[in-house]
Amino acid sequence: MTRRERNMEARWRILGGTLVVMALALMAWPGLADGVADAAQFTSDFRFEDCTWSSRGRNNPYFIPLRPGYQLVLEGEDEDEGETVEIKVQITVTGQKERISFVTPGGRTITLRARVIEEREWEDGELIEVSRNWFARCRETGDIYYFGEDVDDYEDGEIVGHGGAWRAGVDGAQPGIIMPATFLLGSRYFQEVAPGVAEDRAKHVGMGLEVMGFAGCVAVLETSRLDAGAESMKYYCPGVGLVIDDVVELVEYGLAD
Repeated sequence: MTRRERNMEARWRILGGTLVVMALALMAWPGLADGVADAAQFTSDFRFEDCTWSSRGRNNPYFIPLRPGYQLVLEGEDEDEGETVEIKVQITVTGQKERISFVTPGGRTITLRARVIEEREWEDGELIEVSRNWFARCRETGDIYYFGEDVDDYEDGEIVGHGGAWRAGVDGAQPGIIMPATFLLGSRYFQEVAPGVAEDRAKHVGMGLEVMGFAGCVAVLETSRLDAGAESMKYYCPGVGLVIDDVVELVEYGLAD
């Protein structure tokens, strides 16, 4: 879900020098010590058994409302080998649901219907990726969990690959958490738990921020266990969802026409 290796300097300036980074370690990813230089720990132990699941609702203040038809459009520019590239991202909550079944680390089989959120990305007007991401909300906590994605990579209008696709319950993959309902500064957790395929992680690095005229926003720094140099900064605002993702910023939001 992230666009890697962007220029982070502009994103950090939004915090106005007030950013506080806390080293709150939760629970270690199994095998984290072998070959990983960063000693920081990210939890991958989630209490799936305690949840009843919903594919709609908006009691999570920061994630995009799971309401079919809700849409975010973000635009911006990036540098690619010295050339400026116009980027557009469109995120749409669809009316579709995906059946997900997986076995928890504790041995319980969980089957649910996850909401399908489609993300489309263009560079200079050319479609480069379409992903269909699967999310569900834990009713008890309001936390939003991520269950995988189908990915189509495009070149010259043709599908050329499916990089980063994964699914909870397949090849050892487990769900990750994409946005807790209670935002704790310094929290660290895995968003994707698909060994060797998708292992994105999140760290809460800012809260109570004013971003693009929205108040009470939060900042999340995303990294990957598979790429030590990859970073992505995202900002989420209450009742709206994602407003900044590296070089792209929110230009439209609400129910699509």
